[in-house]
Amino acid sequence: MDDIAIYEEIIRLKKKRVPAAIATVIESKGSTPRKAGAKMLVRKDGRISGTVGGGITEAKTIEASLEVIRRGLPRTMEFSLTEKHGGVCGGSLVIYLEPLVVPDHLIVVGDGHVGRAVTQAARQAGFMVSMIGLAEAKTGYGPEEDAILHPLSELEKAFTDIGADESTYIFIATSDHHQDFEAVSAALATDSCYIAVIGSKRKKAAMDKYLAERGFDEAAVGRIISPAGLDIFAETPAEIAVSIVAQMIKLKRSPPHAHDSRPARGRPVKEDGTEQAASLPG
Repeated sequence: MDDIAIYEEIIRLKKKRVPAAIATVIESKGSTPRKAGAKMLVRKDGRISGTVGGGITEAKTIEASLEVIRRGLPRTMEFSLTEKHGGVCGGSLVIYLEPLVVPDHLIVVGDGHVGRAVTQAARQAGFMVSMIGLAEAKTGYGPEEDAILHPLSELEKAFTDIGADESTYIFIATSDHHQDFEAVSAALATDSCYIAVIGSKRKKAAMDKYLAERGFDEAAVGRIISPAGLDIFAETPAEIAVSIVAQMIKLKRSPPHAHDSRPARGRPVKEDGTEQAASLPG
């Protein structure tokens, strides 16, 4: 596989948010099977594209690449290709391993003014965004160009099809409170690290009651952040979007074991009132 094909595969994997690592020969001395610039793409299941020379060197590179994928940190490896070290060429190689950085994924449910503003702001902040427009919604204008329309009853399947996992953020802002509640029910079936809903404290109380009546326990309800966003006294859709994206960035950048950040399995802690969230009347 030539470099162009490898780059095309890298783009494809990144769009699909598939973890991988790129191994590049950055230095070669003496007789070596590959020279500086040679690349190999290693997927999380161990499959490869390209080669850094085969043999024990490549086997060790693949093994190390899988660790790079797991840890998300780059590293450098040096190989002496002498008989003493299992090689026959006699030269040496230095190979740089780097993880393919998968963008954080935000799923926006609702393609109204706030949903669109959040989509735009999140993309500018580096998030990959999937927008779900509800087939039942009557917004008075056409759906966002790249919105995926789903009926409310199929939202749980939609989350699965899109690929909601522990590194996925979900923001819900439909045109109807009941639709929001149904969307939250579907979102709670995922392992998303962030589930936030636009609205007021009164709406949050009604939503908690709705979920409790449907069998959701306190731990499940505690995953929901509502009102969504940091308290910056936001009013307009653009300002609300800033508060919500800032909250996601805060969660993303917080230390893994911080008291008020990302708990086990990447699930958000319940709001305790110390950080009043931006809200809309409701």
